Amino acid sequence: MDEAKLSMPPREPPLDQDFLSVLNERSQGIFKRLVERFIETGEPVGSRQLSRALDVSLSAASVRNVMADLEELGLIAAPHTSAGRAPTHTGLRFFVDAMLEIGAVGHDERQSIEKHIDAAAKDEKIEDVLAQASQVLSGLSHGAGLVLAPKADTVLKHIEFVRLGAELAMAVLVGEDGHVENRVFSIPAGLTASELTKASNFLSHHIIGRTLREVRAFIQDQHIAHKAELDDLTKRLVDEGLATLSEPRGDETPTLIVRGRANLIADTMASEELDRVRQLFDELESKKSIIDLLADTNDANGVRIFIGAENKLFSLSGSSVILSPYRDINQNVVGVVGVIGPTRLNYAKIVPAVDYTAHVVSKLINKRGV
Repeated sequence: MDEAKLSMPPREPPLDQDFLSVLNERSQGIFKRLVERFIETGEPVGSRQLSRALDVSLSAASVRNVMADLEELGLIAAPHTSAGRAPTHTGLRFFVDAMLEIGAVGHDERQSIEKHIDAAAKDEKIEDVLAQASQVLSGLSHGAGLVLAPKADTVLKHIEFVRLGAELAMAVLVGEDGHVENRVFSIPAGLTASELTKASNFLSHHIIGRTLREVRAFIQDQHIAHKAELDDLTKRLVDEGLATLSEPRGDETPTLIVRGRANLIADTMASEELDRVRQLFDELESKKSIIDLLADTNDANGVRIFIGAENKLFSLSGSSVILSPYRDINQNVVGVVGVIGPTRLNYAKIVPAVDYTAHVVSKLINKRGV
């Protein structure tokens, strides 16, 4: 797999300076090792500990001087419970933008992703595939796996056309689950009441047990002989009606699938931290938050990384989120896969895993012609 593309969210930098030009090579090396150590352990890093971990020989005093400069720039800070230093959200963003080395997803992880998603695909339900993708990402990241999916098409048992005007009709769609939906659409001029009824009966016969999208594909692919059954005007109603009704609607809320929520809750969490995580989950369940999150990745060419306050949905909990869109057969973004976790996520490992999972899901969807 090619190196994952990173699409960074637009933001206002807290400092009007280029950290790479401000920091010399030694300072960059110390900062990079501090962040890597913090990601490895989750603990603030002290100067003595850091001096021992560096590739070059530097005294603890020299390291302390560099750390003081890094702290003045806002790249690191001292948590109130420790004498060590940890990267700030600004520092983590700088690390991700300028220093993070991302390669291909590991062979074992690639096989694991493909194995679990392919196994779910055998059930022929796209919801099962997406749920498994979320579960796999949770397991690989030790965070919460997240999938935003388009709302599933309703399996229908009846359709009826009701005329509203000379060139306007309403389709009454009845699902197998009892759900009833009304959609208004245009009809060919000059269509009679009998032709409208004939088109309704024709579609109802072929729609049982299928979604609108599946019926449209069936009629096109199987070339069923509806020319003999229908006159040209009624055939136009069937073709144009299916084309219009099969189009996705902008007001449909995507489906949210989250696996591994417990991974975000540590036994040592203070009550206020637990409250923030619970509020994050509450926000995720809201319609507006889901739509906003999908919009955040709609124009992305690859992986997007949000750290802390860079995404308002995750700012309160102080979480990081790594997202990658997956696409339909026409290369339109239809959903998102990702990982939610603490800011000390192993970005180098998780970014390619998220990117590859989105690739596998896109491939499966394209294979099905969805």
